[in-house]
Amino acid sequence: MFKYITKDLAASIVVFFVALPLCMGIALASGAPPFAGIIAGIIGGIVVGSISGSSLGVSGPAAGLAIIVLGAIASLGSFEVFLLAVVIGGILQIVLGLLKAGVIAYYFPSAVIKGMLAGIGLIIFLKQIPHAFGYDEDYEGDINFNQADGENTFSEIINVIQDILPGALLITLVSLAILLLWEKVLANKFKIFTLIPGPFVAVLFGILFYSFTPEGSYFSIETSHLVNVPVPENIGDFFSQFSFPDFSAIGRVDVWIVAATIAAVASIETLLSVEASDKLDPDKRVTPTNRELIAQGIGNMFSGLIGGLPITQVIVRSSANVQAGGKTKLSSIIHGFLLLFSVMLIPVVLNLIPKAVLAAVLLLVGYKLAKPALFKKMWKLGWEQFVPFIVTVLGLVFTDLLIGVGLGLVVGIITILWRNYNNSHFLHKEVMADQKNYKITLSEEVTFLNKGAIIRELNNLPENITLEMDVRNTIYLAHDVVELLDDFSIKAKDRNIDIKLVSERGIVMNPTNYEQFFRQEN
Repeated sequence: MFKYITKDLAASIVVFFVALPLCMGIALASGAPPFAGIIAGIIGGIVVGSISGSSLGVSGPAAGLAIIVLGAIASLGSFEVFLLAVVIGGILQIVLGLLKAGVIAYYFPSAVIKGMLAGIGLIIFLKQIPHAFGYDEDYEGDINFNQADGENTFSEIINVIQDILPGALLITLVSLAILLLWEKVLANKFKIFTLIPGPFVAVLFGILFYSFTPEGSYFSIETSHLVNVPVPENIGDFFSQFSFPDFSAIGRVDVWIVAATIAAVASIETLLSVEASDKLDPDKRVTPTNRELIAQGIGNMFSGLIGGLPITQVIVRSSANVQAGGKTKLSSIIHGFLLLFSVMLIPVVLNLIPKAVLAAVLLLVGYKLAKPALFKKMWKLGWEQFVPFIVTVLGLVFTDLLIGVGLGLVVGIITILWRNYNNSHFLHKEVMADQKNYKITLSEEVTFLNKGAIIRELNNLPENITLEMDVRNTIYLAHDVVELLDDFSIKAKDRNIDIKLVSERGIVMNPTNYEQFFRQEN
């Protein structure tokens, strides 16, 4: 794991700078103390990162759970009771992992996963535009189209025109220049530049710019446009920020309902992110999904026990990790320790970082996830890949993560059904020389998905023919298909079609009960 320590350390710094404002922003959007988000980030990095089998995935508080958390805290009556639901949710996730529920991840179509990545990239890019101009009304880390402040992704961008902060815009442009110069030129020519992450230099520039720009000048930055980490006066105040579950509420039904909701949504988001981060992995490693659910469950137990938000694996931090050159899960673990040590030892320094610097970092992350080349590639693959892809992208941009992926899955399933209906690949149809004899050979497995295509083929047969149906290679024939064959045998008499059923046990002419025949056959 320490083979790539240099690359992992550099990547962890980048992930740390991305994660810090997201943790606090998501906590504020959830109606929870900002420190609750930082706790979740620390646990997601250190605890989940240590147990997980994911090489590049990074865990922490997820924006997709913010609305659920906000409603749950209000309905349960206190934050401490909510923490109990987080602990129980973690236990339920562990149970899901032990029950091998992680297999669900393998049924997400590739086009939908790629659409999710591109959609998240577009959202990141669009949501960072206001922050890049110094307009910080929406919380950092929001991925929903409709915002809590009554605006939406595009109206927020329009609002920027009325309130551009020159200093923030200058910081964004210079930070982008530093990041691009570092990545495209310096890191390729001089080895020393590969040891120091470009985002670290950009953050250092932002701190110096803010510190040395005279207050009240044209390019000055107000404190409201800086990172805002809680600053304890002493070590005792630091530990006083932790909260603990109210176990007296363990018998309440509403607590268990919230816990089950957290477990279900967090597990789905995690499995989606696992598939997405594995897609981004240059080494194409595969994450053990059941182990991931167990790791997330343990992480949520720890997070809930000390006052943290629910945890999932999150694609924004995971993709930042990949793009920063992370190679193993050590980068995720180190980023967790960086969060811990920084909020304990240097919170005052963190509060000198302009949000515009972090916007520049995330603008590049978003662009790399949603490159125009990806859209062009998916278009060339044909409509069966492009339609689920683009529906997922648009669904994410105009709704939220789960709805967007859900729409993509629905379209993907419809595409599969349409393909099965129009493609008779499971049938090998032959027309004999005299045009009066037809032969259909069924494949090894014929399911209900093939039902539409079989009906079409049989209905298109002409009258007054002999149909040879070869089922010698057929191992499984769905009950739905057996029923339609029974129905067709009745229609065949009216159309003067003789059916010759060829099986391993011989030939049956004009069978009248296919269900009985296949029961005996198998």
